[in-house]
Amino acid sequence: MKFRGSKVENPGFQIAPMIDIIFILLSFFIASQIFSQWETEIDVKLPTAQTGTTPERLPGEIIINILKSGELVINGKTYTDESLMSLLDRIVEIWPGQPVLIRADTETSYGHVIAVLDLCRKADIWNISFATTAAD
Repeated sequence: MKFRGSKVENPGFQIAPMIDIIFILLSFFIASQIFSQWETEIDVKLPTAQTGTTPERLPGEIIINILKSGELVINGKTYTDESLMSLLDRIVEIWPGQPVLIRADTETSYGHVIAVLDLCRKADIWNISFATTAAD
């Protein structure tokens, strides 16, 4: 509707709301980068591989760290085989096809790695990768 005597003024580009949005996005991305780095700072000495590369992290990827003592650590929390199985079952129920990255120490017993692979298989997780470092 057009009212008599009303003038519509173009408000122009409002910079203040755009700065707020940019600041919020920047804060989100910085925080997400910090949290993604924490998982890989656990004292796990990875084995080397000549073909080892640094892959891009997949969204929502679960990183299972296997310490040389056989302890299972995810997000700084230690799990038993039973609690890991429960966690994996819940994850698969919510997100089928969830990627899992296994980071095992070079001195970890082969049996501990196989036990984690078996738990992933029981939970119907098929998207599994292993972390290595590039050979010097």
